[in-house]
Amino acid sequence: MSTRTVLDASDIERAIVRISHEIVEGNQGSDNLLILGIPTRGVFLAQRIASSIKRNYPDFDLEHSLGKLDVTMFRDDLSTKPGREVTPTEIPVDELDNKTVVLVDDVLFSGRTIRAALDALVSYGRPKAVRLAVLVDRGHRELPIRADYVGKNLPTSFSERISVKLTESDDEQSVVIEQ
Repeated sequence: MSTRTVLDASDIERAIVRISHEIVEGNQGSDNLLILGIPTRGVFLAQRIASSIKRNYPDFDLEHSLGKLDVTMFRDDLSTKPGREVTPTEIPVDELDNKTVVLVDDVLFSGRTIRAALDALVSYGRPKAVRLAVLVDRGHRELPIRADYVGKNLPTSFSERISVKLTESDDEQSVVIEQ
């Protein structure tokens, strides 16, 4: 198997800082933002994005603006991929009204995980707006879903695999294409 590194640790950090600024700019400030990571690596990326927002916008309420959204039970491939681990959803506010929710994931591919996330999210309420931030958009969408904030657009073939490694889960940090 051949591999090619497309983002190293510093590239990932720059992408996170850029995405965090774009989120605040798109929201016209940090008020009423709710950053929700999709397990597993989306949660770590959401934590990094929220921390970056807090560093640059001290009024950002990190405690009530960061959570995670488990989409396992809303996936359309549960019968073909049994044994997925369900993690608890943690939404740090009582209601989503007037909130701009930013869903965060590591790789956007077919769009099916994000469709599941949208289904899961509406079971908790009706946000003012929903945005999507991803570290990598690799194309090949099966559903009409696009990311609002992208670290790197990375066109790939179906035979290639994108591997995102983050220090929180993998003790290293990179984005690699595996063939």
